[in-house]
Amino acid sequence: MQKKSEPTIHDIARELKISASTVSRALQNNPRISLKTRDKIISVAERIGYHPNTLASNLRNKKSNTIGIVVPLINRNFFSAVISGVEEVAFKAGYTVVISQSNDLANKEIAIVRSMFANRVDGLIISIAMQPTNYEHLKIFRKKNIPLVFFDRVVPEIEANKIVVDDFLGGFRVTQHLIDQGYKRIGHMAGPLNLQTYSDRKRGYLEALSKNGIPFEEELSVSSSLTSEDGAATAKKLMDLPNPPDAIFCGNDTTALSSIVYLKELGLKVPQEVGIVGFSNEPFSRMVSPSISTIVQPAFMMGQKAAELILNQIEQKERTFRTLVLPTELEIRESSNRRLAP
Repeated sequence: MQKKSEPTIHDIARELKISASTVSRALQNNPRISLKTRDKIISVAERIGYHPNTLASNLRNKKSNTIGIVVPLINRNFFSAVISGVEEVAFKAGYTVVISQSNDLANKEIAIVRSMFANRVDGLIISIAMQPTNYEHLKIFRKKNIPLVFFDRVVPEIEANKIVVDDFLGGFRVTQHLIDQGYKRIGHMAGPLNLQTYSDRKRGYLEALSKNGIPFEEELSVSSSLTSEDGAATAKKLMDLPNPPDAIFCGNDTTALSSIVYLKELGLKVPQEVGIVGFSNEPFSRMVSPSISTIVQPAFMMGQKAAELILNQIEQKERTFRTLVLPTELEIRESSNRRLAP
């Protein structure tokens, strides 16, 4: 049986005895077409099941009205909140957001970005994976003048708009808070230091130690991919030291939680014997016991700003780039509040 062809604007034009160009203009809300004529055209289109060929239109206009966004992990509240911020702004501007996650794998990120490039996204918003790469897959966006915005984890050598939080100040505040609570030996679970996000947090940690006359001990700072398993393994490594820390600044809330679980297994009390602070303010951080002190990042706002920047590049053809640094807040909860602990 021969497959029935899809209805076209020519079918609408024949039924209404008007030109196909008039139908096309009406479906694009061209003000030259009267409301009466447009309503007739829309009515026929709906009745015969006409759907516009968006792909063909995009190829003609060299515009897809689509923004790609790539995050390391969609199930992290920080990244999902950023996505929500991007979508809110993009949708109002008539853009669709295509979302994918790299799972912090370089090869997967490369494949996703190349696919988005091939499918003609109008712009790309990305937080890069932890695994290092040469970033050629991102440099092609710059070479082809396709708008590119980095957020949270950025590539310093690529000229583009970037949105970050003040990770240095966040790391400093966490460490200073632990010192103010009376902790003397403060460990740090760092992320991969090839990423500026985590190197800045460590710089803040080091600056607070230095300001308070506390010597830095290399064995107290351990880098990892900051998974739940990494948190438990790093906590074990730190607590197995001959002179273990009495507080740990964790690179995220996931490692903070697994550290607390491990410390409880050892019979250690948090925060009385060991203080814990995380980073990112995941929803679970206020629900567990003890609740986890953490750094609050303006993730939704970061997404909104990222969308605004990329839309300005797409619509206004802006070619000047800037780095927006958004503030953070230290949320003090039970896991580090030694002075209020029983």
